Amino acid sequence: MTLAQQFAAYSEWRSKLAEPLVVFRDWLSENALSDAQVEQRISQLLERLSDDRLQVAFVAEFSRGKSELINAVFFANYGNRILPATVGRTTMCPTELMYDPAKPPSIELLPINTRRTNASISEYKRFPDEWTVIPLDTTSTESLQEAILSVSDVDYVSREVAEEFGFALDREETAIIVSDEEMVEVPRWRHAIINFPHPLLEKGLVILDTPGLNAIGAEPELTLSLIPNAHAVLFVLAAHTGVTQSDLAVWNNYIKPSEGQKRGRIVVLNKIDTMWDELKSEKEIDADIDKQVNSCASMLNLPPKTVFPVSAQKALVAKINEDVPLLERSRMDRLEVALSSELIQVKKEIVCENTYAVFSEVYAQVSGLLDTRHLGLNEQLGELSELRGKNRNVVEYMIGKAQAEKEEFEVALQRYYAVRSVFSTMTNRLFASLGLDALRALTTLTHETMVKATFSISLSDATKNYFEACRTNIAKSTTEIREIYAMMEAIYKKFSVEHNLKLGTPVNFSLMRYQKEIDRIEQWCLANYSTLQLMISDKNKMTQKFFDQVASRVRGIFELANADAETWLKAIVAPMEGQVREHQIQLKRRLESIKRIHQATDALEERIKELNHVNSGLLAQIDALEEMRKEVRHTLDQNLNALDAEIAAA
Repeated sequence: MTLAQQFAAYSEWRSKLAEPLVVFRDWLSENALSDAQVEQRISQLLERLSDDRLQVAFVAEFSRGKSELINAVFFANYGNRILPATVGRTTMCPTELMYDPAKPPSIELLPINTRRTNASISEYKRFPDEWTVIPLDTTSTESLQEAILSVSDVDYVSREVAEEFGFALDREETAIIVSDEEMVEVPRWRHAIINFPHPLLEKGLVILDTPGLNAIGAEPELTLSLIPNAHAVLFVLAAHTGVTQSDLAVWNNYIKPSEGQKRGRIVVLNKIDTMWDELKSEKEIDADIDKQVNSCASMLNLPPKTVFPVSAQKALVAKINEDVPLLERSRMDRLEVALSSELIQVKKEIVCENTYAVFSEVYAQVSGLLDTRHLGLNEQLGELSELRGKNRNVVEYMIGKAQAEKEEFEVALQRYYAVRSVFSTMTNRLFASLGLDALRALTTLTHETMVKATFSISLSDATKNYFEACRTNIAKSTTEIREIYAMMEAIYKKFSVEHNLKLGTPVNFSLMRYQKEIDRIEQWCLANYSTLQLMISDKNKMTQKFFDQVASRVRGIFELANADAETWLKAIVAPMEGQVREHQIQLKRRLESIKRIHQATDALEERIKELNHVNSGLLAQIDALEEMRKEVRHTLDQNLNALDAEIAAA
């Protein structure tokens, strides 16, 4: 099974996961067990399963064969090249290949002069008018290839303008060309998005093709967000050159796995066909390739088994011509198996874990609600059964008892409303440190400090203080989250013990992932804003770069943290709200039921019969809910094992 077939199987697997969730959502609605919060969570989960994307980044220096490798791995079934693969540099700007059915097939190009602003690529994606759009004619291969060649466009600007755009002209490994007239060749476009209705892209694959070292360094969003967040990163080397100094710089600065990161990084030694020597035996050629693999692995401090020698060009030809011997000699099958393991297998485990986590939270909430209803009904049935043959005084006593319990619960509700008031206060404190207003104030203060700075050490201190303040804000927020959780855990227990509510344990939340992302960005900042760089660079430019590159990314992290915190706050309150409301209804019905019997004793048996019928329906709902839980778990396990078997067989 090819990687394309495995990806198609993964897409089908995702669709199957959604089926029991749709049944679950509809069942909740039909049985009046859903509310706005539950509906929203299931809808968001189904949307993620539907729109789930697999992101693969191809990173290398110029002329390592990235584009040809992309063609060979993903687009051979198209019968021709999708991306241009010619001698020299073909990818001048970061290029995303994806498919959005809401847009026509096209290439969207962001002009390089947008680097003069302090807006990131992500921000520009919200403003389509800023992009140059080239329509794609998907019926013509020649027209398609000609249009895609636009990603190779260049312009010539002065050295000053090139440096303003962020291109370093003083590095030995730079690939930026300077002419005799001191004009500098730069990419015409800052970023490209190719919206192309290819079957793999339609199923959610997103491919990121990156330019060489100098262009990578000039676009910090690549190094701060796009590359680190890709599900798999393929680092491409050329077999005839091995690991050059510029290759090593790309690896160390942008790709090398960080501490604790074990998966998602694949090294490809491309162009092994340059080592196919007709004057050597196959055994000798294999030995030469193995020697180069070992050398590259040693340079990158990796086990040799993690370096995959291939010939992308021969693999593409072999797939198009259905030449099995040539495909085997290209060794592409080994790379595709490794990529499927890194990309698909890891991704599906994440999808399963996230899906079941959300489902379990909703299940626990609904299950607790049904248990509360069941317990209330049983209490009513027990009381009414005891009234058989009893006199009027006993019935009046039961009315008084039910009335007292109702009043006692209303007193408890006053305490709960007080807790809700405290909850609101604590929530405000949480967002006072985690919220975007605090971050904006910090960013403004840091900007003012850097503008006023006289010495490079002052700039360095300002960046350190910025990250220290970010850490402090997250630490304060973590403390608030713990206090909110402890308070809600106590109120859960109190109402469970005193009023027999089935609340279980409240869902927890952690900001650790955001803290780690802030730490990662700080390490990037330390590597790219060294004291020496600050000393030799223009202060205003360095300040602007910091806010364009670093502060904008930090803001994105805080935005995600805020969104997740808001979701958690709703999730921790929803079970309590639902069961308090349900318990109120049960107490009211119980009191009304006894009053009816007090007024007419012949209503007793009728009411007992009515409650038994309701209880039977409730037990059926509880059984149905448990069956749905088993079905979702079974679907996850079955599909996970089936996909594992397909990948293993491939």
